[in-house]
Amino acid sequence: MKMILIYSGGLDSTVLLHHLVNQNHEVHALTFIYGQTHAREIHAAEHFAQRLRVPHVIERLTLPGTSALQGGCTIPDGHYEAETMRATVVPGRNLVMLSHALAHAAALGADLVSFAAHAGDHAIYPDCRTEFLCCMDQVAQVYHYECVRLDAPFIKLRKEDIVRRGFSMDIELERTWSCYKGGELHCGTCGTCVERREAFQLAGVPDLTTYEG
Repeated sequence: MKMILIYSGGLDSTVLLHHLVNQNHEVHALTFIYGQTHAREIHAAEHFAQRLRVPHVIERLTLPGTSALQGGCTIPDGHYEAETMRATVVPGRNLVMLSHALAHAAALGADLVSFAAHAGDHAIYPDCRTEFLCCMDQVAQVYHYECVRLDAPFIKLRKEDIVRRGFSMDIELERTWSCYKGGELHCGTCGTCVERREAFQLAGVPDLTTYEG
């Protein structure tokens, strides 16, 4: 099957990339630059796309609003599910990204757009909820002449489940990028770093990521 993968270079989407390639799908990776402070994830995306010889497009977007991810305020520390992590919400980010991915799907004649949202995203990001993804799937089926489907195969998985799956596929998980602060190393204290460390611990998998703190 020919498909578009919205690919950030983060842990979740990197595991999904390998999963889809291993299933012998024709995967086209699509990465977005939208002014995010954690743009180091794009280097990770380039690394894995090149290694797997997957066609990779990097597209620039302009998104409205001011989020901590766009330098609007300080990236909060603490647990990923804490109320303070709402500062990292970029209004409409996934809505816009999925719309662009559907346009790419139409241009390439792809059958499916894949997206690595997982169960831990629901509480914080409105456009990672199952209800939203179901509505976007309905749009995908009627927006163009040919029906395209939207798939979020990890939507019922926890982060530790994704880590276990990546470890079982012998992926260089330490080369993926999670940190929202955009330093040279993972800070170890922001919400996504805390979630990452916790996921490795719960999965019982060695975490080879280098953290500042």
